[in-house]
Amino acid sequence: MKNLPLWQISVTTCPEAEEIVSALLEEIFPGPPSVYSDAEKKMSVTSVYCSNSREWISPRLKVFLQRLADMAVRAPVRVKKLRRENWAHSWKKHFRPLEIGGALLIKPSWSKRKPRGSRRQEAHSRKKSQSLLTSAATGKKQAVVILDPGLSFGTGQHPTTEFCLRQIVAQRKHKTAQSFLDIGTGSGILAIAAAKLGYAPVEAFDFDGEAVRIARANARKNRVDKRISLSQQDLTKLGRRARCKFDLICANLISNLLIEQREKILSRLKPGGVLVLAGILKKEFAQIQRACEQASLKLVSSRVEKEWRSGAFRFRDSR
Repeated sequence: MKNLPLWQISVTTCPEAEEIVSALLEEIFPGPPSVYSDAEKKMSVTSVYCSNSREWISPRLKVFLQRLADMAVRAPVRVKKLRRENWAHSWKKHFRPLEIGGALLIKPSWSKRKPRGSRRQEAHSRKKSQSLLTSAATGKKQAVVILDPGLSFGTGQHPTTEFCLRQIVAQRKHKTAQSFLDIGTGSGILAIAAAKLGYAPVEAFDFDGEAVRIARANARKNRVDKRISLSQQDLTKLGRRARCKFDLICANLISNLLIEQREKILSRLKPGGVLVLAGILKKEFAQIQRACEQASLKLVSSRVEKEWRSGAFRFRDSR
């Protein structure tokens, strides 16, 4: 696996079209896009990375190019083969540990950061009294998720993934069993974090078989593979009614899929449960909120960062 090549799909646009191109790439290809902008040249280059063969990429490229043409967006597209080692090494410069309060630490395997609550970290952070009080209040040190950058969506660095992680921490109830469902699991980061924080049972699925494979590998690396039920499933092909319901559901999906599959998602939410929706462009959030309100949900938390807006919803009659 180490010597297999990676494919980089790069799209050059004007800054005004960057948001549209990023959303399309994220919809059609697995994994979050990266963006490089040159203010002087008024140019943006948006890229995604795939481990699949050129034969797998070609039909997706055709869909992508057709969508661009339908929106009258002119953008040169370049497909390039990369050495896996070069791609992975470049990530080390940008992927830093992420802390979610005193409860959770997401870090790559090469990071030496210690969780709060450990003796070494406490000695290093005596001056940060507020932070230490946060971890002390839980009575435990931070739960740690080891996750190296991969080809599946989710390292915690993306604003939508980070919002989901913060909600998993915020909605946790100590000494109370809570179930968790991750729809579109990608790298498995949300399910792994939920399992580390004590949610049970934890279920997760993705339509992409490669994402499921990587998520299982990440779960094994974090020693929670026995506590997570991971499967390859297509949300659009699930039944409209579900026998198993969950206290917390995270669905980090594109807007049209969230709206079209709203009934299926809600059938899996317990009364009083919380639905966390992410992967939504700011300009599309109002439509998502209206759809949720029509289903008797109310917005209880929201966050805007860059071009993204995410929200947590609860049934109106729940307290």
